[in-house]
Amino acid sequence: MSGDHDTERMREALALARTAASHGDVPVGCLVEVDGVVIGRGENRREVDADPTAHAEILALRAAATHLGRWRLDTATIYVTLEPCVMCAGALLNARVSRVVLGATDEKAGAVGSRYNVLADPRLLHEVDIEVGVEAEASATLLREFFEQRR
Repeated sequence: MSGDHDTERMREALALARTAASHGDVPVGCLVEVDGVVIGRGENRREVDADPTAHAEILALRAAATHLGRWRLDTATIYVTLEPCVMCAGALLNARVSRVVLGATDEKAGAVGSRYNVLADPRLLHEVDIEVGVEAEASATLLREFFEQRR
Protein backbone atom coordinates (compact mmCIF):
# COMPACT_ATOMS: atom_id res chain seq x y z
CA MET A 1 0.00 0.00 0.00
CA SER A 2 1.09 3.54 -0.55
CA GLY A 3 2.24 5.97 2.09
CA ASP A 4 -0.81 8.14 1.42
CA HIS A 5 -3.11 5.17 1.99
CA ASP A 6 -1.34 4.32 5.25
CA THR A 7 -1.67 7.93 6.40
CA GLU A 8 -5.38 7.98 5.58
CA ARG A 9 -6.00 4.76 7.49
CA MET A 10 -3.94 5.94 10.46
CA ARG A 11 -6.05 9.10 10.60
CA GLU A 12 -9.12 6.85 10.83
CA ALA A 13 -7.44 4.99 13.71
CA LEU A 14 -6.72 8.35 15.37
CA ALA A 15 -10.44 9.15 15.25
CA LEU A 16 -11.07 5.89 17.13
CA ALA A 17 -8.38 6.86 19.63
CA ARG A 18 -10.19 10.15 20.27
CA THR A 19 -13.36 8.16 20.95
CA ALA A 20 -11.46 6.13 23.55
CA ALA A 21 -10.30 9.34 25.24
CA SER A 22 -13.87 10.65 25.28
CA HIS A 23 -14.94 7.78 27.55
CA GLY A 24 -11.88 7.95 29.79
CA ASP A 25 -9.73 5.29 28.16
CA VAL A 26 -6.15 5.71 26.96
CA PRO A 27 -6.48 7.04 23.40
CA VAL A 28 -5.50 4.14 21.18
CA GLY A 29 -7.33 3.21 18.00
CA CYS A 30 -6.93 0.29 15.62
CA LEU A 31 -8.20 -0.76 12.19
CA VAL A 32 -7.95 -4.11 10.42
CA GLU A 33 -7.91 -3.94 6.63
CA VAL A 34 -8.14 -6.79 4.11
CA ASP A 35 -8.04 -6.17 0.36
CA GLY A 36 -8.46 -2.43 0.87
CA VAL A 37 -11.57 -2.78 3.03
CA VAL A 38 -11.72 -2.05 6.78
CA ILE A 39 -13.26 -5.14 8.40
CA GLY A 40 -12.45 -4.45 12.05
CA ARG A 41 -12.28 -1.38 14.25
CA GLY A 42 -11.46 -0.93 17.90
CA GLU A 43 -10.62 1.66 20.48
CA ASN A 44 -9.38 1.09 23.99
CA ARG A 45 -12.32 0.24 26.25
CA ARG A 46 -10.67 -1.11 29.40
CA GLU A 47 -12.18 1.52 31.68
CA VAL A 48 -15.66 1.68 30.19
CA ASP A 49 -15.98 -2.13 29.90
CA ALA A 50 -14.02 -2.96 33.09
CA ASP A 51 -12.08 -5.46 30.98
CA PRO A 52 -8.28 -5.71 31.16
CA THR A 53 -8.17 -7.26 27.67
CA ALA A 54 -10.27 -4.55 25.97
CA HIS A 55 -7.34 -3.03 24.08
CA ALA A 56 -8.00 -1.49 20.67
CA GLU A 57 -6.08 -4.23 18.85
CA ILE A 58 -7.92 -7.09 20.56
CA LEU A 59 -11.33 -5.57 19.82
CA ALA A 60 -10.41 -4.85 16.19
CA LEU A 61 -9.07 -8.40 15.71
CA ARG A 62 -12.26 -9.88 17.18
CA ALA A 63 -14.41 -7.79 14.85
CA ALA A 64 -12.31 -8.76 11.82
CA ALA A 65 -12.38 -12.46 12.69
CA THR A 66 -16.14 -12.32 13.15
CA HIS A 67 -16.50 -10.54 9.81
CA LEU A 68 -14.43 -13.17 7.99
CA GLY A 69 -15.73 -16.13 9.99
CA ARG A 70 -12.22 -17.32 10.82
CA TRP A 71 -9.41 -16.55 13.24
CA ARG A 72 -6.62 -16.56 10.66
CA LEU A 73 -6.10 -13.00 9.40
CA ASP A 74 -3.07 -13.74 7.23
CA THR A 75 -3.93 -11.14 4.57
CA ALA A 76 -4.69 -8.36 7.05
CA THR A 77 -2.94 -5.07 7.61
CA ILE A 78 -3.32 -3.58 11.07
CA TYR A 79 -3.22 0.18 11.67
CA VAL A 80 -2.70 1.09 15.31
CA THR A 81 -1.92 4.48 16.82
CA LEU A 82 0.39 3.20 19.57
CA GLU A 83 2.92 0.39 19.49
CA PRO A 84 1.19 -2.76 20.77
CA CYS A 85 1.89 -4.22 24.21
CA VAL A 86 3.00 -7.82 24.70
CA MET A 87 -0.59 -9.11 24.90
CA CYS A 88 -1.63 -7.36 21.69
CA ALA A 89 1.56 -8.22 19.82
CA GLY A 90 0.96 -11.85 20.78
CA ALA A 91 -2.62 -11.66 19.50
CA LEU A 92 -1.42 -10.12 16.21
CA LEU A 93 1.15 -12.89 15.89
CA ASN A 94 -1.39 -15.62 16.66
CA ALA A 95 -3.83 -14.16 14.12
CA ARG A 96 -1.02 -14.42 11.54
CA VAL A 97 -1.50 -10.84 10.34
CA SER A 98 0.78 -9.94 7.46
CA ARG A 99 1.52 -6.28 8.19
CA VAL A 100 1.36 -3.81 11.08
CA VAL A 101 1.48 -0.04 10.61
CA LEU A 102 1.95 1.86 13.83
CA GLY A 103 2.00 5.47 14.90
CA ALA A 104 3.77 6.32 18.15
CA THR A 105 6.30 4.01 19.74
CA ASP A 106 5.99 3.01 23.41
CA GLU A 107 9.38 2.95 25.10
CA LYS A 108 7.90 1.64 28.37
CA ALA A 109 5.75 -1.25 27.16
CA GLY A 110 6.06 -1.55 23.37
CA ALA A 111 6.42 -5.09 22.07
CA VAL A 112 6.99 -4.30 18.39
CA GLY A 113 10.51 -2.94 18.61
CA SER A 114 10.82 -0.62 21.61
CA ARG A 115 10.95 -2.92 24.64
CA TYR A 116 10.49 -6.26 22.88
CA ASN A 117 10.03 -7.32 19.27
CA VAL A 118 7.48 -10.11 19.35
CA LEU A 119 6.50 -9.68 15.69
CA ALA A 120 10.01 -10.17 14.37
CA ASP A 121 11.32 -12.91 16.62
CA PRO A 122 12.52 -15.77 14.37
CA ARG A 123 11.99 -18.24 17.23
CA LEU A 124 8.23 -17.76 16.99
CA LEU A 125 5.83 -19.20 14.42
CA HIS A 126 5.33 -16.15 12.25
CA GLU A 127 6.99 -12.86 11.34
CA VAL A 128 5.16 -9.69 10.39
CA ASP A 129 6.09 -6.76 8.16
CA ILE A 130 6.22 -3.63 10.32
CA GLU A 131 5.97 0.03 9.35
CA VAL A 132 6.73 2.45 12.19
CA GLY A 133 5.99 6.14 12.56
CA VAL A 134 2.92 6.81 10.39
CA GLU A 135 1.22 9.85 11.96
CA ALA A 136 3.53 9.33 14.93
CA GLU A 137 3.45 12.96 16.07
CA ALA A 138 -0.34 13.14 16.00
CA SER A 139 -0.54 9.86 17.94
CA ALA A 140 2.02 10.98 20.52
CA THR A 141 0.35 14.38 20.94
CA LEU A 142 -3.03 12.78 21.57
CA LEU A 143 -1.53 10.55 24.25
CA ARG A 144 0.45 13.36 25.85
CA GLU A 145 -2.59 15.65 26.03
CA PHE A 146 -4.72 12.85 27.49
CA PHE A 147 -2.25 12.21 30.32
CA GLU A 148 -1.68 15.92 30.97
CA GLN A 149 -5.44 16.38 31.48
CA ARG A 150 -5.51 13.49 33.96
CA ARG A 151 -2.82 15.01 36.19
